Amino acid sequence: MSALKTIQPMSAGEPVKALWISTIAFTLCFAVWTIFAIIGIRIKQELGLNEAEFGLLVGTPVLTGSIVRIVLGIWTGRYGGRLVYTLTMLAAALATFLLSYATTYTEMLIAGLGVGLAGGSFAVGVAYVSPFFPPEKQGTALGIFGAGNVGAAVTKFAAPFVLIAWGWQAVAEIWALVLAVMAIVFWFTTSDDPAFRARRDRGVASKSLLKEFAPLKNVQVWRFSLYYFFAFGGFVALSLWLPRYLVGVYGFNLEVAGMVAAAYSIPGSVFRAFGGVLSDKKGARSVMYAMLAVSAVATLILSVPAATTTSPAFGITPAVFIVVIFVLGFFMSLGKAAVYKHIPAYYPESVGAVGGIVGMMGGLGGFILPIAFGLLKDITGLWSSCFLLLFAIVAISLVWMHLSVRQLERRELSTPAVAAT
Repeated sequence: MSALKTIQPMSAGEPVKALWISTIAFTLCFAVWTIFAIIGIRIKQELGLNEAEFGLLVGTPVLTGSIVRIVLGIWTGRYGGRLVYTLTMLAAALATFLLSYATTYTEMLIAGLGVGLAGGSFAVGVAYVSPFFPPEKQGTALGIFGAGNVGAAVTKFAAPFVLIAWGWQAVAEIWALVLAVMAIVFWFTTSDDPAFRARRDRGVASKSLLKEFAPLKNVQVWRFSLYYFFAFGGFVALSLWLPRYLVGVYGFNLEVAGMVAAAYSIPGSVFRAFGGVLSDKKGARSVMYAMLAVSAVATLILSVPAATTTSPAFGITPAVFIVVIFVLGFFMSLGKAAVYKHIPAYYPESVGAVGGIVGMMGGLGGFILPIAFGLLKDITGLWSSCFLLLFAIVAISLVWMHLSVRQLERRELSTPAVAAT
């Protein structure tokens, strides 16, 4: 009898409403996910944390928010994005609220694990939003959704004022309250995504975990993961590393360095939507080629040591550095959208699982790369060594992509000949 049920069609405005409400929700989730970037400084002072302890505190939500993406992505396919998104926001809001009552370092790390759930919402949103749109519009839709990364800038700009006025605990409580309200608004203003609705109305059973993870055996999934490790992970890492770099290399004061980092983050998030539009119009592959090629040139330029008073004729001046880093950030944002344009196109039945693993690898890039930048600086003594590492990642990605595309083209050309014989 369940197979004879009538599947309810979408209303005309349903996809647009789902997209914009999901994007607002993701913006707030991202603001919560990066809350330690501001309140962590005050916590470090209060608890007398060393640099390693501070790094772990700030990195814990990034790490857990990355790892949990694959689980949340699979749950979205099983239980629907509307339910999973709402529960994820409520759980993250509760953890953020409880953070305000933490008094020891251990308690704050535990709370940070829960705060990290907010970052996992990306995998939920991708799997929820994409079924609302046809393939030729999914790049634009996911690009707009991904622009919710701008939530990090919301925290950087707003949280310091709240912290100075009422303390870091107030930041945690207000951010938690706003996220909880958003979860309630999301639940009552959205509907189940078409893919989940169709499975439910037809009475189709959920896939086994073995089938959910089956696409992960494809090397292509891990190639997409490497792209996102650079495009998203590298972007997050640079936004965290830039203040230290500008202070250490060029002697900027912390306020100016922070403003440059914020200015780098905002356009880099917003232009992700433009990357989605380009991926729909020009093709995600073309956008990826452009992103990797320009990024290779930019990182190679930035790997040249900075100009100094002793050798002003050789090296990167502050003006050149800022121009090139903004170009790099712009193309990284285009690439972030292009990677996710591929996923519903190649894996329409496994967007949750594949999107989750790709998102997880990107998030891990944001956690691992700043640590690697610091280690390289300690080992080599060169601040610019971080860009050599990024150049190596880009070069491997570009070569791997080109060889894979050539192999695919040869396969496509040989198919008619095989069929004719």
